[in-house]
Amino acid sequence: MQDRIVITGMGTVNPLGLSVAESWKNVIAGVSGVAPITLFDSSPLQVHIAAEVKNFAPEKFMDAKEARRRDRFEQFAIAAAREALTNSNLEITPANSGRIGVIISSAIGGLHSLQEAILTNATEGPRRVSPFMIPMLMANGGAGMAAIEFGIKGPSLSVASACASGIDGIGMALMMLRTGMIDAALAGAAESTITSTGVAAFDRVGAMSRRNDGYSMTPQPFDKNRDGLVMGEGAAVLVLERETDARARGATILAELAGYGSTADAYHVTAPHEFGEGGAAAIRMALNSAKANIDEVGYISAHGTGTLMNDQSETRAIKAAFGDLAYKIPVSSTKSMTGHMMGATGALEMIFCVQAIREGILPPTIHYETPDPECDLDYIPNKAREAKISVAISNAFGFGGHNAVLAVRKYS
Repeated sequence: MQDRIVITGMGTVNPLGLSVAESWKNVIAGVSGVAPITLFDSSPLQVHIAAEVKNFAPEKFMDAKEARRRDRFEQFAIAAAREALTNSNLEITPANSGRIGVIISSAIGGLHSLQEAILTNATEGPRRVSPFMIPMLMANGGAGMAAIEFGIKGPSLSVASACASGIDGIGMALMMLRTGMIDAALAGAAESTITSTGVAAFDRVGAMSRRNDGYSMTPQPFDKNRDGLVMGEGAAVLVLERETDARARGATILAELAGYGSTADAYHVTAPHEFGEGGAAAIRMALNSAKANIDEVGYISAHGTGTLMNDQSETRAIKAAFGDLAYKIPVSSTKSMTGHMMGATGALEMIFCVQAIREGILPPTIHYETPDPECDLDYIPNKAREAKISVAISNAFGFGGHNAVLAVRKYS
């Protein structure tokens, strides 16, 4: 019998908090992380709101000198990984360091550093560009810097599959553990794209909410009046191990990472497939990997960005995967509170799934007011809900047609 893969540690920094405990408290309370942008002057843009990580001091998580040589997304990755390792009590030694992997993904990488380098080169010349710029902007920087920070010498890599990056990275770690390539993994994602370039680019795609004066009511996933996503930032990391190894060292097992599915729409570079065919296939694949029946699923953490097409497509994908049972399964989008942390959001939503299973309470979709006939499922509107569940799934659907789904099961 194949050894189960379990979660023994979790860590995060995000718009709702600088730890798992703080973030979970706020997401259950329905707290919004959306506010006017402070990271740069947004006055030339049409979007002036975002979900920023607040009160983050990188020197609390790493050496101050090293922090100055790391992009903001890399700083987030180190902070989340440190909490996850501390939470797991996993000791990294010369004997085991080569059998531990670091799969911390990023869809975009160091956009802050890239923008800075381009502006410096244009205004001051190439000799003024920082020699640390390449390590700061590369998408694998979160994984590479975490490996250096903690002395981990196994596989170190970053998966880039747009907004599915975090889920795909965790899924990659799951497969590495199942095949015996590694014995443990730090797996998750980090992202920080709240820059003038990042906000302007996503706005030009037509994906962003421009509700600058009414930001207390945006984003509105699955609501008829939704007008787009709000950009977020942060990181989330899980510690994964085989069950026998975790039990042998006396670790606290938080949940079983049971299944993973990944598909491509092969349809459009930004738009999801109208009927959610790829999303539905990824859900089925994840449940098959988990050896779980559809009637075991008690909660769906939706991708739920708050854009017109995404929410309709995802609703149809859920219906295609679950049939009539779709109407009985609670669904929610915590992006209504955290904003869309791009590649990192799926990893954070996995943490929320684990917490939902352990605590017996499901996060809400806040800002939900007006039902959309095209989005007619149970979206846990506005208030958290008590529910005992044994299996949850987390969806992540990204630009390029990437679909990734993870299934997590209550551990017993």
